[in-house]
Amino acid sequence: MSSLKIACLGEAMIEMIVDADGKNAALGVAGDSMNTAIYLSRGLGKDHEIAFVSMIGRDPLSDRIETFIASEGVSTKFLKRHPTRLPGLYSISTNEAGERSFSYWRDASAARLMYASSEDAGFEELSNFDVIFMSAISLAILPRPVRDRFYTWLKDFRADGGKFVFDSNYRPALWPDKEEARYEITRAWSHCDIALPSVDDEMALFGDSDEDQVLKRLRTNGVRLGVLKRGELGPWPIDKGEVSAVSFAPAIKVIDTTAAGDSFNGGFLATYLTTGDLAEAMKAGHDLANRVIGHRGAIIPR
Repeated sequence: MSSLKIACLGEAMIEMIVDADGKNAALGVAGDSMNTAIYLSRGLGKDHEIAFVSMIGRDPLSDRIETFIASEGVSTKFLKRHPTRLPGLYSISTNEAGERSFSYWRDASAARLMYASSEDAGFEELSNFDVIFMSAISLAILPRPVRDRFYTWLKDFRADGGKFVFDSNYRPALWPDKEEARYEITRAWSHCDIALPSVDDEMALFGDSDEDQVLKRLRTNGVRLGVLKRGELGPWPIDKGEVSAVSFAPAIKVIDTTAAGDSFNGGFLATYLTTGDLAEAMKAGHDLANRVIGHRGAIIPR
């Protein structure tokens, strides 16, 4: 099999993991597309190129972000530096069931300006990649004109054989309103080759009554290949005819559900893009997510 070149577009932030008593916090680096890139890199190994595409600052915390990403074997060739802006920051705390609550400081992050300048190369610099991965978080931080340019470029990218993978990681606070979020995420579904939606995100945004309605709407929007993430129930193929029944083991323990979906994406894509076996990829993604939620933080130790 030839080497794959995969670009993951998004935002890397400084993560503060707050202790249970709220008095101390450990610093880390996280962001949904970056998390997916790292788990993809771990799954695929050195024979493939995984790049994280974003913009950070020129400050010590930005240096920390780049060093961390590179330490995971992910390319930082397309990680640009803004002269004055800083990276985003968020704090995270979890309850006894492992469920998360977040506080964000990201409205003026450097990542919001990636591809916004008329002086940069634009999305054309990504034309040599085989696969582009983005999430709805990636879309939400980009201005509408940048999104429009992305889809214009994406049309030619896909016509030349490139694949677009999309995850509807819906965060209401990042969008002006539901109407814009629905429009942009629907537009993404109509352009994607591999869909990795989560059932709770889709139902929260579109008001679907159950997962069958989610699947029907996705198929109506042109989605054919991919899986619907359903947490502990395990993923479900969007095209039910593509795979036989697969059983999914329950998680042994749940400490922190951070990056459950991101790690699923990485495990699923690492397997599917190299084997083409949807059932095997579903199991690989689910098993990896189970391991990740048994640890605190987005990135578990190797």
